[in-house]
Amino acid sequence: MLQDAAQFIEQARDKIEDHNIFIPNEVIAEVVYVLEKVYKVERVHIFDSLRNLLSYSNISMHDRSILIEALKVYSEIKIDFVDSLLFSYSKIGGHTVFAFDKKLNQMLDELRNA
Repeated sequence: MLQDAAQFIEQARDKIEDHNIFIPNEVIAEVVYVLEKVYKVERVHIFDSLRNLLSYSNISMHDRSILIEALKVYSEIKIDFVDSLLFSYSKIGGHTVFAFDKKLNQMLDELRNA
């Protein structure tokens, strides 16, 4: 995507293609934050790139369906990635989410009343 650190590209490619990798949600959240805030990458491009990365069979995470849904919501609605992750825990995982964020609470209310 960025290829701004040429010395790391080959190392990253080796790790991604030749090893079993676990990526915690916290790392995905940090990647999303850096791509959006530091590199000014559009949300839809972040979604496409991370969805592609997470489709590798050797890459695992806490819950692929929740994470992919969170990235999708994040790409479509102007909310923080962590809020989209919380929304997805409710929508896909069936978890009850309590929050003080007005936009997230509105989305959760709409989900409960659907």
